[in-house]
Amino acid sequence: MSLFDDDFYSTKRSKLRQDTWRPKGTGAFTSFAGRRRNVALIAGVGGALAMLLLVGVVGGFGKSEPSGAALAIPASAAKAEAHPMNSNDTVVAATEKIKPAVVSVISSKKDDKGQETGLGIGSGVIFARNGDKVRIVTNSHVVENGNQFEMVNFQGEHRKATLIGRDRITDLAVLEADGKDIKVLAEFGDSETLRAGEMAIAVGNPLGLGFSPTVTQGIISSPKRTIPVSLSREGTDYDWEMDVIQTDAAINQGNSGGPLVNIEGRVVGINSMKISDTGVEGLGFAIPINSVKPIIESLIKDHKVKRPLMGVSTQELQAFKGTDVLKLPADVKTGVIVFDVSGPAKEAGLKAQDVIVQLDDRKIDSTISLRKYLYYEKKIGDKVNVVYYRGGKKLTAVVTLVEAMDK
Repeated sequence: MSLFDDDFYSTKRSKLRQDTWRPKGTGAFTSFAGRRRNVALIAGVGGALAMLLLVGVVGGFGKSEPSGAALAIPASAAKAEAHPMNSNDTVVAATEKIKPAVVSVISSKKDDKGQETGLGIGSGVIFARNGDKVRIVTNSHVVENGNQFEMVNFQGEHRKATLIGRDRITDLAVLEADGKDIKVLAEFGDSETLRAGEMAIAVGNPLGLGFSPTVTQGIISSPKRTIPVSLSREGTDYDWEMDVIQTDAAINQGNSGGPLVNIEGRVVGINSMKISDTGVEGLGFAIPINSVKPIIESLIKDHKVKRPLMGVSTQELQAFKGTDVLKLPADVKTGVIVFDVSGPAKEAGLKAQDVIVQLDDRKIDSTISLRKYLYYEKKIGDKVNVVYYRGGKKLTAVVTLVEAMDK
């Protein structure tokens, strides 16, 4: 058993269930970040080394203004041989190109007395320079429970690192560390051009520093998979979806945050998760680099990803039975029940037990569809026309979106 812990963004298939509708709803939550029924399984630091099942998804949330630092500076290209390279030579060349830019990320937690109460490890990729410092992208779940950070390069040298920003929804984080004598930065590729069957190489530090760095080879099983993800290890429901690259290149605990690269040694994804279960092999997932770029720009610029807030806590109507008390028309089978309101929604007149069925011209049949519409289609300050039912009557309200605050 390793001393280090990097549980994957993990998920167990939620059981089909229909809870009995209770007007006061025992599972209410006040916001996406602060929901009591948090349904996400991002790993914490210092947990057991048992691998959890995982299924998750992410996309970009709108392009942020570019930061001053370049996001992808080519690494030194391997010298071409006079004769054509075979496949093994090509993999070696790609590995040698990316290897100096791959680091271990150590996240530790210390109490007020300086006693260490947790230790976690994952991988990261050096992708940009900022003056005499370098920036590293990794997974949010690698660093989320730490308050002190280190990076360890492929030569085993430890350097203190500072957390610039992290985003739980996309499972991405950016660190900054001393860049002295660091000459190689990773080069980002284009994940939109990936095709099923092309070669993929995963580089990282599975099971701790003793296995650092490790290279595994496979193929792109699918360039785009949409998978549901739970953002709290205590839940069994899904509250987000991510678009990910599926690969059969071996990804293990500790690989989180490391690069998935193409045959040219360019980063096409950030390894984040896998499905680990009896009889399951070769199901790993990486966040596409084209989705990563705008997120890390936002983390550098704002130290977070700014998203609009409507101010409703909801659950799927179809997840409950005994909803006759809501007096819905017979043809209303899907929608989201409001458990709690705050901020903009409260000001617009929405109340608990309202059933939202539409935002603007978009049908809403789940909490995920509500969030995806807000995050992908709207921005802070926009107005949203909400269509909902209350006591059997169809009503509308106009909600002005505000910036969601970190919880």
